[in-house]
Parts: sequence; C-alpha cells; structure tokens
Amino acid sequence: MDVSGMNERNWTSQVPSMDPVALTVEEGFEPEAFGDQVAFGDPYWYRSKMVSPYYNSSHHQFRALVREWVENEIMPFCNEWDEAKAMPVRELLTKAAASGWLPAIVGLPWPEKYAKNPFGLFDYFHEMILHDELARCGSGGVLWGLSGGLAIGLPPVLKFASQELKNRIVPEVFSGEKIICLAITEPYAGSDVANIRCTAEKDPSGQFYTVNGEKKWITNGVFADYFTVAVRTGGPGMGGISFLLIEKTFPGVETKQMKCMGVWSSGTTYITFTDVKVPVANLIGQENHGFRYIMLNFNHERWMLAVQANRFARVCLEESVKYAGKRRTFGKKLIEHPVIRWKVAEMARQVEATHALTEQVTHQMNQLGPEEAMIRLGGDTALLKVQATKTFEFCAREAAQIFGGASYVRGGQGEKIERLYRDVRAYAIPGGSEEIMMDLAVRQSIKTSKM
Repeated sequence: MDVSGMNERNWTSQVPSMDPVALTVEEGFEPEAFGDQVAFGDPYWYRSKMVSPYYNSSHHQFRALVREWVENEIMPFCNEWDEAKAMPVRELLTKAAASGWLPAIVGLPWPEKYAKNPFGLFDYFHEMILHDELARCGSGGVLWGLSGGLAIGLPPVLKFASQELKNRIVPEVFSGEKIICLAITEPYAGSDVANIRCTAEKDPSGQFYTVNGEKKWITNGVFADYFTVAVRTGGPGMGGISFLLIEKTFPGVETKQMKCMGVWSSGTTYITFTDVKVPVANLIGQENHGFRYIMLNFNHERWMLAVQANRFARVCLEESVKYAGKRRTFGKKLIEHPVIRWKVAEMARQVEATHALTEQVTHQMNQLGPEEAMIRLGGDTALLKVQATKTFEFCAREAAQIFGGASYVRGGQGEKIERLYRDVRAYAIPGGSEEIMMDLAVRQSIKTSKM
C-alpha cells in the first residue's frame, strides 16, 4: 500500500469506529500480504488472509506508513551512522514529527494537548507496530538514538510535572527541536534504583536545588538538551528520591560519550553534575516521590525493549533465511542442509512464541489503567523482557553460525548480524537485567496471587 500521499483527512476517514481496547476484525476486511514474504521474516498477520483479533485496517495502514518511513530515512544509513558512532538525531526527530507518529513513542494516552493526532483511534498495538517496524533497521544504536531518550525521558514530565514546565518543554520536544533523555543509572546503582547517590540540596532561600553526582550509561545524553534526573533529596532508600529536569545549558553539567560494546550511535553518555543550580520550578511532581514515578515508567520501557529485541531476533532470522537461500556449500545451497533448516526452525519457534506473548501482554495493556497495569502486569512484563532478550541472543548466535565468516566482518552481507550480535547485551542488561527481571516476576506473581 502506498501511503506517502495520505493526508490527515483521508487517513481518519478510513479508521473504523471501534473501541480501541476491544478490537475486532471488521466485517468484510480481508488482510493482504505485506512485505517481502520471506519465511518468518515478518509476524504472522503480515501474510495474506491471516486475520487476527488484535489488528484492524487502521493497524495495517499505520504499519505501511512506518515501514515506508524506515526504509527511506533509516535503513540505507545504519552502517554509516554506526561506524561514525553518531547520527543526525535532531533531523530525524524533526522528520518523524512531520510524519505525525513521534508522540506515539511515549505511550498512551496520546498527548492531544501538545501534539495533534493524525491517526484517529490509537491503541497499544499501534505503538507495538511502531517499535517493531523501527527495529527492522537492524541497529540498536540507531533505534535508541531516535527513540530511546524520548520514550523514557519525557513520560515523567508529561505525567507529573507542573503545567508551566510541561508547556515550556513538551511542545519543542514533540516538534523535534529539542531532545530529552532519562538519567537514573549511576556508576554504583543500576537496577538498585533505591540506592542512587546523586544529591540535590535545596538552597536556604528555597529558590533552587544544588545538584552533585554522576550518571552513567545514559542513552542520548551526549546530544540531549534536557535530562530527567533521579536525585536524592531526602534520606536513604526509595523514600528520599525526587525527579528534576536539568538543562544542559546549566553551569556545571558535563557530558562525555562512552565507548561501549554495542549501540554505538545512540549517544551513551557519562554525565557529571558539579554544583548545578536547578530552579525549584524544575521539580517533577512532589519532592521525595520520585521512586514511584520511576516504577510507573519501567513497565512501558521493558515492554518497548521486548518488542524491539524480538524484532531484532526476527531480523537475524530473516537475514539467515535469505543468505541460506543463495550461499552454496558442498554443492548445494545452505538451506538444503538439514542442520541449517533445524537452526532456522529453532529461531522461528522462539521468535513466534515471543511475539505471541508480546501480543498477550499488549492486549492487557489496552484493558488496564496505568496504576492497575503496574501492579498486575509487572511480573508478566519482566518475564516478557527476559524471553525477548534470550531469544534475541539465541538468534544472533545462530545467525552468526549460518553466515560464518561473513558475520565476523563489519559491513558487507553480514553487516546486520555482526552489529546485532554486539547489541545483545544492551538489551539483556539495561531496563532491568535478566536476573533481576526473573526474580521480580516471581515476587510480583506471588504478591498479585495473594490479592
């Protein structure tokens, strides 16, 4: 479907009238094949006549819009940006804003007050499609460079900041003019958020906070204009944490790009705050309530990472099928060797199962409010993230084996596989390491069963 000329009016006129949390297949709607139809290269509902209770015609149209954007604006340049360890983030964000879908990255509800919604009814399956299609680029660095900071840095501002702060910050972020990121992790506190040490002491005048401390592994930090920063304003533990919006132009803010194993172009940053004076008007929500805000943010972040990781696993699978169909060894194509077909089947089994689990969690996200979802879906989302990152790691390894030496070279036929193999740890650790997620899932499930 060519959607390049689709304007707001004819888009919304084609969106069916429906409850976005109780999706049904429209009568007479018959899905058509979409994409290259490489075996397992896309989710099941991309195949002809494959109907699903989760997707309707608006999802199909949105999918086509995002795919065209990714193929034109991102995919031709991934290797170049990765090698440069930099990318034109502001330019891409501006283009994404012009396409209308940029606000969808922060999750539902659509922030109507600050950004127009050109798509009509919009639910979490639309957002799932967005993250999934963006991940087809096969680069965690490019994907995080485009969406990583915005997806987790802006929601606390949208949900808890003062109206004055929102009015000042949100419109310019949604236009692509300014970039925001989240700064929680420190050299000495990652998943153990309750023990962060970065301090914010209120001046006796009550007009500003003085911030001192360090933040590490901060996605987009090197090119961000705003930092949503977790700071300690009270005593030890989770009850003494607050959120401040710190602007890069404030004296005492220093950023340095970090050299990491993967996600090279995402701008992973080490940030130092030295006697940074932050106006009290930049406090997000209530003082010493920041831990709760962080927890509300985590489920959506982990779900988003799971969607991305599973598509990266699928990219490894798709690339393997295509390569095995043309590479010849011992007088026949790789795909004609039973051991290669076994590898492809194992990859497909895990990717498709993970996708089904993702749809299940996404459907529940549509049904539940944010507070209830935080309680009831915390364990499920944690397990989903582990399932997706383990599947990603398995598929990256198997794809590298199928590609052989071609996956050991940066660039060329195995470019995506080599790059994604480096990106695996960026998904298995950030957002909650696999070990922490497994323990959380069990504890959360026991707690909810008692309820």
